[in-house]
Amino acid sequence: MDPAARRRDALIEAGLALASELSLEALLQKIIDVACEVADARYGALGVLGPEGRPIEQFITHGITEVEYRAIGALPEGRGILGALIDEARPLRLHRIQDDPRSVGFPPNHPPMTSFLGVPVKVGGRVFGNLYLTEKRGADEFTSEDREAVETLAAQAAVAVENARLHHEVRRLAVLEDRERIATELHDGAIQSLFALGMSLQAAEGTADPAVRERLASAVTTIDAVIRDLRNYIFGLRPGGVADVHLERALRDLAGEFSDGVEIAADVDPDAASRLAGVAGDLLQAAREALSNAVRHAGAERVDLVLRREDDRACLEVRDDGAGFDPIAVTGRGQGLSNLRGRADRLGGSLEIESGREGTTVRLTVPL
Repeated sequence: MDPAARRRDALIEAGLALASELSLEALLQKIIDVACEVADARYGALGVLGPEGRPIEQFITHGITEVEYRAIGALPEGRGILGALIDEARPLRLHRIQDDPRSVGFPPNHPPMTSFLGVPVKVGGRVFGNLYLTEKRGADEFTSEDREAVETLAAQAAVAVENARLHHEVRRLAVLEDRERIATELHDGAIQSLFALGMSLQAAEGTADPAVRERLASAVTTIDAVIRDLRNYIFGLRPGGVADVHLERALRDLAGEFSDGVEIAADVDPDAASRLAGVAGDLLQAAREALSNAVRHAGAERVDLVLRREDDRACLEVRDDGAGFDPIAVTGRGQGLSNLRGRADRLGGSLEIESGREGTTVRLTVPL
């Protein structure tokens, strides 16, 4: 079989292999692996771009060991030849990278590379990322046939990326639908039944002797606590809806839940709350973690719960006047603070904790 026929068959097999991969992470690695195979490249990388075309958010490599990758250091910033390919968004073939005036060299510990072939991967009308291939095996440079083959592969990769994204979205929607069903069943089933039971017990209190009334009152209090817990679970299951209430009202209700024996003041900016509907569940749970720490561990007498807008960001702040602590060497609060940091990361925000003799401030800042 002649080389052209072999390359054609390899591209057909590559297209089928890429189309069958539904995990985006595995797909990206497979794309660069196949590109290197098709073009006989020793090294390769797929640089995935951010929504605005920069920076490079992911850099998946082929031919470089994990040790070499770590030794090179931070992700490339998209300068030099890589930047030229990002800016021009068209194939680029070079005999020697070093001879191109746009080249800025390589960082320390980077393997030596000379020949270069770059091809953009366009998904949905925009550049998703770029294929960077170097060191043509058995020749001084990549050929025009290599470029055409990699362009074909890039088109196949674009379809596969879109397919993987759609698969992920379908699974995400299925999970959300299931969570919504569970939340509805909890709200309309278990909570309503518990509420009715509590009402019945309250009605029975007036007909019982003092000892029984005391036990009935205790049972009603327990039922109220269970209802609150179930509602909190629903908040988590419905991150966009916050259990059928707005974030502003939910935060004020949450402050009321913790106000037994503790003065809690809620100051919520309605505009900021309305702009955070999509992440309301996470913010509500973050506020719960911080309030729980203040009330249960700090022995606070007063707690301030604040949600305010700061330019293009929102700040959720919980301040208490209780016993301070060392945020680094915590005891008893470790999991709560870990949960808060995890939520901050998921929301693309930041978490600050200031603690001293005059109390503790937990500040979660997230983009609007």
